Amino acid sequence: MKAIRVHEYGGPEVLRHEDVPIPEPGSGQVRVKIEAAGVNFIDIYHRTGLYPNPLPFTPGIEGAGVVEAVGPDVTDVRVGDRVAYALSLGAYAERAVVPAWRLVPLPEAIDFSTAAAAMVQGLTAHYLTHSTYPLKPGDTALVHAAAGGTGLLIVQMAKLRGARVIGTVSTEEKAQRAREAGADEVILYTQQDFEVEVKRLTEGRGVDVVYDSVGQATFEKSLNCLRPRGLLVLFGQASGPVPPLDPLVLSTKGSLFLTRPHLSHYAATREELLERARALFRWIQEGQIRLRIERVFPLTEAAEAHRVLASRASTGKLLLIP
Repeated sequence: MKAIRVHEYGGPEVLRHEDVPIPEPGSGQVRVKIEAAGVNFIDIYHRTGLYPNPLPFTPGIEGAGVVEAVGPDVTDVRVGDRVAYALSLGAYAERAVVPAWRLVPLPEAIDFSTAAAAMVQGLTAHYLTHSTYPLKPGDTALVHAAAGGTGLLIVQMAKLRGARVIGTVSTEEKAQRAREAGADEVILYTQQDFEVEVKRLTEGRGVDVVYDSVGQATFEKSLNCLRPRGLLVLFGQASGPVPPLDPLVLSTKGSLFLTRPHLSHYAATREELLERARALFRWIQEGQIRLRIERVFPLTEAAEAHRVLASRASTGKLLLIP
């Protein structure tokens, strides 16, 4: 079968399309014939070695397809089941072996591309808005990269929770995407100082929570945008890692809270995973959540997909099709 392999850390050019043996599932594992795989920023971190894996490896942590074979001690899924998953390495391939407990059954109304586009970013948006900081009516949230794949979903879920949403974006086109998703206010950070604008829009109070996937470029001002005892949720670092922080800063800026969450800790059990996924798929089927799939690449063009994602020019999900 064909798969993308990384033999050394580096730029997109290290993503090689190669022949590899068809993997066999072990105990508690399932082999999935991949119909679509999601492209995520964490894939870039894996490729560059920022988040290292033993070399060589097949990248990709998100996929959807059909169960092709099951290993011993698997009871939750059967051959022929339509499934999707997140947080299991190896999705950039025609087939992948996945722990059975991570597989989510797909409703008939959800196609493979939608499922592959929804898992990582949809589950992330769910835990951020429902668990990390459970938004409620009257709350105000600042969402950075509000027109990105995850940002658009955070905006929509925040509105489902009854919150006011202020989004930041880089272009007027992206601002329109954020507004269509439900953002109440949109700040073009390329033209305006988002800290000044947030203070103006909140009459100096600040926001209850900041959802920040940008990292280095936004971190300090994100802290300044919070109300006293507000929460900064740093869940990505698209602009680079945040420098070390003296905890005393949190006190002087208003007894602030800071968290660096990860999806794996908010979908740590099958029960929690299924609860989040069922809610996500229900909203998609009911039209309450809309996914934006911006581009679909053949597996052979994985390197180009990484270049597009890293450019931050996209306003939706990128997929690979084996």
